[in-house]
Amino acid sequence: MKHLILGGTVFLGRHVVDAALAVGCEVTLLNRGTRAVRFAQPVEQLRGDRDGDLGALHDRRFDAGVDCSGYTPAQLQRTADVLGDQVDHYVFVSTISVYARFPSGCAYDESAPVTPSLEGYGGGKARAEEVIQAALPGRVTVLRPGLIVGPHDPTGRFTYWPLRLARGGRVLAPGRPDRPVQCIDARDLAAWCVRLAQQPTPGVFHGVGPAGTMAGMLQACKQAAGTDAQLVWCDDARLLRANVAPWSGLPLWIPEADADFGGMLLASDQRAVQAGLTTRSWVATARDTLAWALAAGSLSGSSATLAAEAEAEILAGLP
Repeated sequence: MKHLILGGTVFLGRHVVDAALAVGCEVTLLNRGTRAVRFAQPVEQLRGDRDGDLGALHDRRFDAGVDCSGYTPAQLQRTADVLGDQVDHYVFVSTISVYARFPSGCAYDESAPVTPSLEGYGGGKARAEEVIQAALPGRVTVLRPGLIVGPHDPTGRFTYWPLRLARGGRVLAPGRPDRPVQCIDARDLAAWCVRLAQQPTPGVFHGVGPAGTMAGMLQACKQAAGTDAQLVWCDDARLLRANVAPWSGLPLWIPEADADFGGMLLASDQRAVQAGLTTRSWVATARDTLAWALAAGSLSGSSATLAAEAEAEILAGLP
């Protein structure tokens, strides 16, 4: 099969390329050519700009397209105008951020209300979904991932945890230990993208992993790191008083009482599993992420995550 991958050089996209090559697909990339990535097998590289010239796609035919780099309705409309009937099926990677709210304690599926906004990341993705579904009726799979993690993650969000557990000592653990959390390894999501492209399955699906607990996730990172780190739990209220930024300061932590985002990590994976999504263990993801981060020379994950000095200050006030 001939696969067109829009993007393909940063995070999820590069794993989609690997997954497509692994099952024998002929891969063509379209991107701006600003990053050089070496793949296991040759791939065709086309140059184009989602906000400008897509002429490289004219008169090219593909069995499937996987879009990892579309963010606005204008970008999706421009792509659809060029491809038209030249692509049999289109997989668009959207986001759970398209939903209007995530009420505290409320699990949700793909029928949850979508934001009406035209602005921001979530609004842009929501309107982009509408554009591509209207342009290619019956030929689009929309995937809505939550937090994507694993090797090559440029955000460094999840990466904070295996790196921090690897340093050992007393580790600040956020919120309630049994609080539900979920994330998905980029390699699992990528393999599923390719499967959905090869066996066209129109519709909307959450691209999320199974729910677990914050304690379970941190224990998985501890096991992967192989240290004797001690988890010291701190409740939501104390973390907020200490000005720890939800989500970014301590990844996967959102105050459970937050009226708009408290339930963000409660997405149902039922439709995804029925459509063939399989996921690896958190230990495997943490182990591989740690190995990649250390090889890349990363020591903390992201500049937005909690600094060691700030963590120590909070820990000093905890038993």
